[in-house]
Amino acid sequence: MIDPELETVLDFMPVIDLDDPVAARREFEKLIVAMRTTLPEEELLDIEDRLIPGWEDDPEVSVRVYRPKALAADPGTTVPGILHIHGGGFVVGSVESEHAGAVMTAANADAVLVSVEYRLAPEHPYPAGLHDCYAALSYLHAEAGALGVDPARIALLGASAGGGLAAATALLARDRGGPPVCFQMLHIPELDDRLETPSMLRFVDSPLWNRPLAVKSWQFYLGELAGSDDVPVYAAPARATDLSGLPPAYVSTAENDPLRDEGIAYALGMLRAGVSVELHQFPGTFHGSALVTGAAVSRRAGHEASVVLRRALGVVDT
Repeated sequence: MIDPELETVLDFMPVIDLDDPVAARREFEKLIVAMRTTLPEEELLDIEDRLIPGWEDDPEVSVRVYRPKALAADPGTTVPGILHIHGGGFVVGSVESEHAGAVMTAANADAVLVSVEYRLAPEHPYPAGLHDCYAALSYLHAEAGALGVDPARIALLGASAGGGLAAATALLARDRGGPPVCFQMLHIPELDDRLETPSMLRFVDSPLWNRPLAVKSWQFYLGELAGSDDVPVYAAPARATDLSGLPPAYVSTAENDPLRDEGIAYALGMLRAGVSVELHQFPGTFHGSALVTGAAVSRRAGHEASVVLRRALGVVDT
């Protein structure tokens, strides 16, 4: 069942077509441009695009850095850091497409936020995108002093494929012995290439994201590996059998979303492994329904995420 407020906009929701990834990216960016509004919070931030070292011998990675202007006035101050990973099924999306969300998150959390322009599939399949995200996490730690970031308070944040990449980055950081992550916020995460959960089998024509799109997404990201026993846990974190030692997490899922059950299962798996987890399943929602910002359930979810993130990062409300 879809929330009545969200149901009224279903006819206006975009239809995603991944048959032509280049065209899909173009249409997605056009949609974001059409939705763009003035953001007063931008006045609170210094925003800069940078190139950072890639993973080992990989090419440089483009990132957008959002820093509170207050840091310039008090260079000795440190604030939390957030690595922001955009969604888009591993195929579409960009730093620019999630600029508004990054602005709001950085301003609301009083944090330095680094948004990563990871390489997209199918031109750059796994592990390219993950390596770019890990490189950005390494950069955030290496440059913590120059950025004004407290290295003990760095979180990962992502939605959809970004949530899956955030979970994978946390696993990779754990297994490589760092860089340390204090918290992971995973919204409607894309985690499981096996496509066997009840929600994945049920939602074949749901708004914005559905099973056919998920099938294409994983095929583009993993190629011939998709669905096989050879898929690594860093590609599809739902396959991980050891979730111990991961940072505390907040996981949100949407009721009418094919990704719902894999997000819930991953949260429960972390709980069973001794990880502190807050799990919230929002009723009546669908994948990406947070774009309908005027709906009460979207406002509630956004407010909760802000409160949870500030608390996890040790930001004191005044």
